Amino acid sequence: MEKIELTWGLIVNPNAGSGKCQKNWPTIQKLIKRTKIEFEFEFTECKGHAIELTKQFIEKGFRKLIVVGGDGTLNEVVNGVFNQKDVDPKTITIGMVPVGTGNDWCRTFQVPTKYIDAIKLIRDEKTVVQDIGLVDFHNNKFPTRYFANVAGIGFDATVAHAANKLKEQGKGNALSYILILLKTLLKYNSKQMQLTVGKQKFKERMFSIGIGIGKYNGGGMKQLPNAIANDGLFDITIIKNISKWTVIKELKGLYDGSFITHPKIAVLKDTVISFAKNQLEIETDGESVGQGPQNFSILTKALRVVGSLK
Repeated sequence: MEKIELTWGLIVNPNAGSGKCQKNWPTIQKLIKRTKIEFEFEFTECKGHAIELTKQFIEKGFRKLIVVGGDGTLNEVVNGVFNQKDVDPKTITIGMVPVGTGNDWCRTFQVPTKYIDAIKLIRDEKTVVQDIGLVDFHNNKFPTRYFANVAGIGFDATVAHAANKLKEQGKGNALSYILILLKTLLKYNSKQMQLTVGKQKFKERMFSIGIGIGKYNGGGMKQLPNAIANDGLFDITIIKNISKWTVIKELKGLYDGSFITHPKIAVLKDTVISFAKNQLEIETDGESVGQGPQNFSILTKALRVVGSLK
């Protein structure tokens, strides 16, 4: 196996940011060259391709990878790292040049949205080791899925599904996401959920559940404001059966994190969450990944990433 110590492998998603990545790639490439980072790159061609490209880079000897894309591309790269058998995932370092629509993972890890600043951070290799989440499913049709930021069930997953459909058509931006959110809200009804978190059991209609390592999802919503990305614990925000008017009224609180004081919201920390058999949709890091989540477990300090935590 060829070993490449100094070179970074770039996984570039040209469709990220509704095609913004393809448009800005020549600029990003020049900036990377200017900072004297050695690199090789590959473009993703379809959904899931970043997983395979990641495995190929690792097989060729790369131990440092850069995601040029959004949260969904990062999610695929993380799944590539943890689904390969060549090396211990702890030997891999991942950096990110954010070109996505939401860039929620970057908010927690203080990765700048300005390309040159993100690239300089990678050049300086300022890293932190974060936890990684893992979800498996009642239905074996869906493979286990790793995530680096937040998993959502209920309303979040329904919004993500609609937003991903728009992305597949090469459309979508921050404004369209808000419009999807409001449109989904008008039609959405709370779901019956049955789950166990530690010693606590829940069986009732719920609006949504966020299970997080990072603090943000949904394009800047601070749904897990107390999350610490390397404390070995999931932060769990359960929004119970609330009215649509309450959600609209609490929108500001969703973005600054203050909504968690609402009496219809439960905030928990734990290492394992288990769901009774269900047909609930789930998104991980904004990607629709299947139905019927069963168990969530956390891998403590499992992946080195370029960034920092407050």
